[in-house]
Amino acid sequence: MKITIDIDCTPEEARIFFGLPDVQPMQQRLMADLEERLRQNIQDLEPEALFAKWLPMGVQGVEQMQKAMWAAMSGGGKKD
Repeated sequence: MKITIDIDCTPEEARIFFGLPDVQPMQQRLMADLEERLRQNIQDLEPEALFAKWLPMGVQGVEQMQKAMWAAMSGGGKKD
C-alpha cells in the first residue's frame, strides 16, 4: 500500500509550521552590508584611488626613488 500526501503551502507557512526562526531581517542586513562593502571595493579600483595607494607621496615619491636609483647605479661602478 502506498499513500501520498500533497501539502500546498508557502515557504513562510512551512517555516512557521515547523517552528523555524525568521532569518529574513538578518539576511537583509547582511546583504546591505555586503552591498556597501562591494561598492567601497569598486571605488577603490578607480585609477585615482589606486595611484594614491601605490604612490602615497605622489610624484615626489617617484622623483626620490629615481634619485636613489641613480645614486646606487653611479656609485656601483666605483672601486675603493
